[in-house]
Amino acid sequence: MSLVLGAIADDFTGATDLANNLVRAGMRCIQTIGVPDHALDADDVDAVVVALKSRSCPVEEAVSDSLSALEWLQAQGARQVFFKYCSTFDSTPRGNIGPVADALLERLGAEQTVMVPAFPVNGRTVYQGHLFVGDRLLNDSGMQHHPLNPMRDADLVRVLAQQTPHPVGLLTHATLTQGGDAAKVRLAELHRDGVRHVICDTLDENDLNVLAESVADLALVTGGSGLGQTLPEVYRQRGWLAPVDNAGQLAVPNGASLVLSGSCSQATLGQVEHFLRFHEGFALDPLALAESDAQVEEALAFAHERLSETTPVLIYASAAPERVKEAQRRLGAAQAGELVERALARLAQALVGEGVGRLVVAGGETSGAVVSALGVAELRIGEQIDPGVPWTQTQVAGREAPLSLALKSGNFGGVDFFTRAFETLRGERPS
Repeated sequence: MSLVLGAIADDFTGATDLANNLVRAGMRCIQTIGVPDHALDADDVDAVVVALKSRSCPVEEAVSDSLSALEWLQAQGARQVFFKYCSTFDSTPRGNIGPVADALLERLGAEQTVMVPAFPVNGRTVYQGHLFVGDRLLNDSGMQHHPLNPMRDADLVRVLAQQTPHPVGLLTHATLTQGGDAAKVRLAELHRDGVRHVICDTLDENDLNVLAESVADLALVTGGSGLGQTLPEVYRQRGWLAPVDNAGQLAVPNGASLVLSGSCSQATLGQVEHFLRFHEGFALDPLALAESDAQVEEALAFAHERLSETTPVLIYASAAPERVKEAQRRLGAAQAGELVERALARLAQALVGEGVGRLVVAGGETSGAVVSALGVAELRIGEQIDPGVPWTQTQVAGREAPLSLALKSGNFGGVDFFTRAFETLRGERPS
């Protein structure tokens, strides 16, 4: 079987979120960090998700990087292309969603695509073209205060119309309730009217199922990870996917268990507190890191004494808001963050080289720093730990066996995530 789906994601954790949903729906999936410089060398892969950092960068850079990813995916024989962005449609009046979608359509020689940001199970829905977060309109959900991409308008037709010179239309919930054939007819009507981008109402999982049936033949689909739950079944019905018993099967894990946490989100703070009730942890302080490398050496010594295959250890810079503000006041926000990321990346590199084989990392920026330090270029996606967070495996220099790696966005995961993550790996039992 050839590569069925090639996805281009505009950030790292969003790529993992989509890949996780594809695996749960029965597609064997690999995530790459950036555009690979070599051909895909695995024949047991149904989908590849290329993770870019194109959400908030200049428009021209986002377009260029996305086209490079498309060129590589086309060379691997991808049957359909998926442009993945955030379920809250994070963007600005200039982009980057509209310009990237336009560039991909033009390169593919296609004339229409759909916009399906909704992920109902996570409270992201669209009705009459307006995006809701839970029971609040997007612009009343807190996203209007986003530091990079403040979303002050919930009308996605209007938002997208500012980002593209091409007509934007709407596929309504009323049409979706009539089924896939009705949705296809409506898309064809919009196409005849010259509508290039179609915002899709989505209220529930049934709407996602209808949309998947309606758009599987498009060269390009765009949206959040919700659509990734429903497309694989349509592919299977068409004979594009070979049956597999366990799409997320990974090699048997080995090596010591470690958690590195740089996130200061409320969710992660709760996870750190829960972990420390049962296991040991070492707290990093940005102010101490600014003075010398002594605290990194102390953390290494702490880990060397306690690491094992059965009992995880935590090293964390997660701290309450008042402590974070004080460190930022004295060091500057950028330097405080960089000091933590550099320290955790250094610890990851040293401890993986010394036998850590099961590694959980909390925080988007921390995950990026750790992945970069370890030289990770490709991740095989495994079983889900919590929604949006799967185990993955990758090969790193100096380690013969694969490294089992879980990369958690700050706000993801239940309160027991750090303790439960290791239990989901094959052969693990609660410790």
